[in-house]
Parts: sequence; C-alpha cells; structure tokens
Amino acid sequence: MKSFFKSFSRQYIGLKCLSLMLAMALLIAQQANAAVNTVTAARIWPAQDYTRITLESPKPFVYKMTLLKNPERVVVDVENVELNTVLKSLSEKILSSDPYISQLRVATFKPGVVRLVVDLKTEAKPTVFTLQPAGDYKHRLVLDVYPVADPLMAMLSDMDKATAPVADTAPKEQKAVDSVVFTEEKVLALENEALNSAPIQTQPAEPEKETTKTADPIVEKPAVAETKMDNGWLRKATIAIDPGHGGEDPGAMGATGSREKDITLTISKKLKARIDAEPNMRAVLTRDGDYFIPLHGRVNKARKLQADLFVSIHADAFTNPAARGSSVFALSEKGATSASARYLAKKENESDLIGGVSLNVKDPVLARTLLDLSQTATINDSLKLGKAVLGQIGNINKLHKNHVEQAGFAVLKSPDIPSILVETAFISNPEEERRLNDDTYQDALVTSILEGIKKYFATNPALAKTRVAQE
Repeated sequence: MKSFFKSFSRQYIGLKCLSLMLAMALLIAQQANAAVNTVTAARIWPAQDYTRITLESPKPFVYKMTLLKNPERVVVDVENVELNTVLKSLSEKILSSDPYISQLRVATFKPGVVRLVVDLKTEAKPTVFTLQPAGDYKHRLVLDVYPVADPLMAMLSDMDKATAPVADTAPKEQKAVDSVVFTEEKVLALENEALNSAPIQTQPAEPEKETTKTADPIVEKPAVAETKMDNGWLRKATIAIDPGHGGEDPGAMGATGSREKDITLTISKKLKARIDAEPNMRAVLTRDGDYFIPLHGRVNKARKLQADLFVSIHADAFTNPAARGSSVFALSEKGATSASARYLAKKENESDLIGGVSLNVKDPVLARTLLDLSQTATINDSLKLGKAVLGQIGNINKLHKNHVEQAGFAVLKSPDIPSILVETAFISNPEEERRLNDDTYQDALVTSILEGIKKYFATNPALAKTRVAQE
C-alpha cells in the first residue's frame, strides 16, 4: 500500500507539473500575441506648412526617433509591430511634390521592430508623438516634419514688399498721397502739420493772377484725408480666412458623404479670391490644402500676419437632421449665450484631439483664463463684425438665430483681432448639404460675407498697425 501511494504521488506531481508547464506556455503565447500590434491605416498629409505621417492601430505605439545628418533623414523604430501590407505601401504614398520628404523606406530592423527611414529634401525639425483614441480614430503615432525656416515669415516678407514705399521719385507734395501704411502717430502729425500751416482767412481771398500762382505744398484739407484709400480706409486691410478642420480632422459629415473640411476650403478659397479683387483688401488663408492646423496655430498665423479681421468658415452638424440655418458666433467673456452655442463650441474645440496635437505643445494665448481690457474691446468689435455679416447672410439663407451668439471658441481667442466663426449651413440637413455643394449658393454666400465685411469697415476703418509681440 505504501508503494502504491508513492507511485500515485509521483504521477500526480508529474501531471501537476505538466499541467502547470502547459498553462505557462499558453500564457506566454497569449502575451506574445497580445504584444504584437497591427497597423491598420497609414496616411500622409503633405503641405507647405509641414508634412504629417500618421500610423493607426488598435493598441498603443512604442517608438524611438533618431535624426541623422549627411544626408538628412529621420529614423523611427516602432516596436512590437508586424510588417504588413499597410506599412509596406507607405512608401508609395510619398509624392514627388512633397516639400520636405523625398522618399520613405520601411523594413524589419530586428525581430519585433519595424524601422521607418524618412529621407528629407532639406534640413528639417521633426517631432513624433502619440495620440489616444479620439473620434473615429484608434491609437495613432504621428510624425510631423517641419521646415527650419518658417514659411509664414516668407509670406510676411512678401507682404511687406508689396506695401513698401515706392522709390523717392515723386514730388514732395505727393509722398503722403502715395504711401498706404501710416502709423497712428504719423497720421496725427500730418493732421497737426496741415492745421498749423494752413493760412487763416478772415475774408474771401482776392483771386491771384495767373502769372504769380505757385504750387502750395500743403493742400487746404487735412493731409490725413489724402492718405485714405477708397471708402475712407487708411491702408489695405488684411483678412485672415480660416477654413475649418482639415487633414486628419474631416469635421462634420453629410448624409451623402460630404465632408466639412472640403466644403469650408472651397468656400474659403472663393472668399479669398473675391477679397483680393477689392482695391482696399487682401486675404490670407490659414490653410490652403487638405492638412490639419491646430487651433492655436490658426490664431498665431493670423496675428503674425497682422490680420485686421479673422473669419473662420464652418458647416454645422446636429443630431437632428431637421436642424437648419446659418449662424455667426463670437467669443464670450462669461459663458455661452445658449445651450446650442455651448455644444457647438465644445465640439469645435475637440478639433485638436481629432486632428492631432501633441499635448506637450502649450500656447499662452489659448491657455488664458482671464480676459483683459483689450480682449473685451476686441470682442465688442467682433460682435459688430458678426452682426454685419449675419445681416447679409440672412438675405440668402434662413438664420438659425437672428443674433450673433457667443461661446468659448478656442479659435476666436485672439486678443487683438476681431474674430467671428461663420456656420454657413447645417451639413447634417440633406437640403442644406446639397446647397453647400452648389456653386451658385457658395458664390452667394461668399458675396454676403464680403458685403458684411465691407459694411463693418465702413464704420470701423482699417487703421495702421504695429507689429505685435508673439508669445
């Protein structure tokens, strides 16, 4: 009996050990399978501002980036991923017209590690970060390739050249007339000069003989009037037009598949063309293609370009497809003026999460919690601009609200530029979606926005500005 128990005990222990070993092997296999990540989508967004490469997967990414010289290239090692057809096809998506990337190579570097080598056309400033699931996206790994030289500064230089004084060949009395950029101090000086030097007459002057008449270097009316352009403006006004969404962020979707980012870009380009055709205005776009610009980037671009106005173009969406009408919004000091305005602002502010912004990027303009007096004055001007634009849009489409609404839109938080957000129509409404894709309606909408801007400038002329310090 004793030997029987010994034999049974040894068999039992052997079976137990075998069972334990099988369980451990199964666990190791499961963990190995769990560790392997699968890239389900790969996208490339080339643009003059920067080029973005995005990888998407159901699990978080583990990566390491290295920047190499001679030649310039970026190396990104992605761990625990398999080299599948999605990754292999990434190199085929690089366009020859890409401003910064010449080619991209993908291969297995070592077991469990896929290496991406991005060959650059010039020296660049790459940044890599991950994004948590947002909207319809899963986990994302983002590589942004920025140029060393800011393209915006080149645009500023071109604009400065366009407004530079003409060569000093005109008679002295013509100089004040030809110049289009005046500081407020210069305007006041011209006024004082004209008032102090103009002759004071107590009775009608006798007509002068033709042979003794000489040119008077000071005209009888104040010189400041001569510095004005048509409609009484002192210089060309710069309008920053902001096509909402773009790139990774498609915005709202219509029932037939229309994307907000496409409609807003089309309308914005048409509006820019109409504004550029005006003698006293010029327009700049915050984006001119299908790529994403962070909300703070849109604000800073307008400020660097010394924009006089900021107009953000959107196409609204709501859960109820019956919702319709156009709206105009301005920033709020105290809170949203309605529940729908609060809902819309929250949705639009989530654009950064969907479009993809590194959480390491902090912007002091958008991070402000207190609004100073200059912001308050800017909001008042924004409301005037919004009222002028809304009144014109009401001539071509039903208004969702017959007054300018306010909420905490991050894209409107410029402290020194009157800013409005125009919801052109509800893309979620089938009828309005059709109109938003119609050239005739787009042209009428552009005309109404332009007329509203001109109406605003009729009582609020574009004064000379000095460069503002950028945070």
